[in-house]
Formats: sequence, C-alpha cells, structure tokens
Amino acid sequence: MANIDIRIILIPLAVAFGIGVLLGPMIIPTLQRLKFGQSIREEGPEAHLKKAGTPTMGGTIILMSVVLTALPFSSFILLNNSKPIVNSDLFFLLFATLGYGIIGFLDDYIKVVMKRSLGLTASQKLLGQLFIGIVLFWVLIEVRVLRIDSGGNSKFIFNVDIPGTDWTIQLNWLYLPLLLIMMIGASNAVNLTDGLDGLLAGTAAVAYGAYAIIGMVQSNYTVAIFAISVVGALLGFLVFNAHPAKVFMGDTGSLALGGGLAALAVITKTELLLPLIGGVFVAEALSVMLQVLSFKIRGKRIFRMSPLHHHFELTGWSEWRVVTTFWCVGLFLAGVGIYLEVFVR
Repeated sequence: MANIDIRIILIPLAVAFGIGVLLGPMIIPTLQRLKFGQSIREEGPEAHLKKAGTPTMGGTIILMSVVLTALPFSSFILLNNSKPIVNSDLFFLLFATLGYGIIGFLDDYIKVVMKRSLGLTASQKLLGQLFIGIVLFWVLIEVRVLRIDSGGNSKFIFNVDIPGTDWTIQLNWLYLPLLLIMMIGASNAVNLTDGLDGLLAGTAAVAYGAYAIIGMVQSNYTVAIFAISVVGALLGFLVFNAHPAKVFMGDTGSLALGGGLAALAVITKTELLLPLIGGVFVAEALSVMLQVLSFKIRGKRIFRMSPLHHHFELTGWSEWRVVTTFWCVGLFLAGVGIYLEVFVR
C-alpha cells in the first residue's frame, strides 16, 4: 500500500459527499422549475410509468462535486508531497469525464427541452465519442508515452498488461482502436445500467472505489483522489437517487461515469481488468446485444426484457432487490479485480 496519509483519501470522500448533498436541494428544484422531467419509454416495465416527470440531468450534481473536490485536493497533494505527481493524469481523467458528460448533457437537453425523444442521433453521439477518444490518444502521445512505474522502471503506455501475470502485449499504434473501444464501450455500457433507482450510482461507486484503491497501491495520488471524489459525489447523489428517486442522473451522468472509468483503466494500465471491475456494466450491455441478435436470427427473445435489470424485475423481483443484488455482484467483481492487480502480480 502506498505510504500516504489515509486522511488525504478520506477527506476528499467526505468533501465530495458533502458538496453533493448540499447541491441536491439547490439543483433539483431548479430542474423541476425548468420542467427537465424524465420521459419513460412505453415498452418499459409498467411500474416505471409513475416515474415520468422525475427531474433528470442530475448528473450535473455529480460532475460539479467531482470537479470542486478533485482539483483542489490534487493541487494540495502536489504542493505538500515530496514525490512528484503527473498533472497530465488529472487533465486526462477530467477531460474524458467532462467531455462525455457534455455529450450526455446535449443528449438530455435535446430530449427534455427540445422534446425530441431520441436526443442526439446515434451518428452524432458516436462522432462526439470518437473525437474525445482521439484527443485523449493525442494527450497520451504528447505527455504520457513513456511513464515510470512505482519501481522506477520505464513502461511504454501503449503496452497492455495481462492481469495476474508479468506478461505484456505490445500494441504500439494499435492502442488507438483499443482506447476508442474502451471509451465508447464503457460509456454506453454504463449508460444502459442507468435504469433503476440507485442502480448505477451504487455500482459505479463500487467500481470507482476499486480504482481509488488501485491508485493508492500504485502511488498515483491523482488517480486515487479523482476516483474517491467520484465515489463521494455518487454517494451524495444517492441520497436523492435511492428508491424512490427524487432525481435521475440522465445521460449527463451516465456517459460521464463511463468515460471516466475507461480513462482510469488507461492511466492505471488495467485495461484488461476494466471488464471485470465493471462486470455489471458488461453484463447489461451483453444482455442488450444478445437480445437483439437472438430476435433478429431466431425471432425469439432470450430475456423478458433488456437490459438485464428489467428481466429480473419482470420475473417478480422488487426494484430494491434487483438494485442491491447488482451492487453485491459489482462489489464481488471489483474485489477480484483488486486482488489480481494488487496481490497476484
């Protein structure tokens, strides 16, 4: 474990939580006055129809909490710690998170304000995601191509480590398509998970918590502070998002969380651990893809409804049971990911 005062981690967690709790009562009424209410798809579970009109775009609460916490605390650590910290890491993480958050905000805005139910078109959303991914790749080339690990050894950042081993795959320029797949795949998978009160806030908090631990072990305090700031912001948001939800994060929050999670995997060199740590998100995305593929090929559905959380709802599980079960599964998978990164290597 990194030699760091644990308060440097606990304090940002508490601050981000506090900011989120304070922002909620200010932002939620504003969203209500602006009539930024959630539209519920007619083909969804009937029980969800009563949620129509609940304020959305609450992801702004999360993003504001993260920025107001991560920026000052990362600067504080930099000024008060003898070990140098790469500021480019924070830029990379915030650019990925806020960039995807802006795409989500535009999507939400078009849906709830301009009354276009589909929001951004698929091509528009994909173009924005690709642009941000390419910019991030350029940042890696400019400032992070060669990095030094905790043992003082050089590590080419376009190499990919095999979890639980000392093996490394040299991708070189093939890292670009991997980066784009990670960014787009993670953001869309996380977005699909945002379907029940508190589901995404809880599972994302678990995944980001895992990366906070990995950041501490790697002595990358910027990663640890950023990740724990997101955890605090999510827990603060969960105060208002737990069942029955008073606000939804919308695409503003879900796309941002997915982008930030993929960026953490890049910076910590845990690209192949991301599908494990974010296993709940992978399962949600796979359920949608398998459902569509099965219906097109066989004319039959595998699940009663996709994404996966709706399937369990329609089998008779209560919303709270689905949410807490997914939280527990996410916690288990994150624990396995931490074990492989910290104790097996």
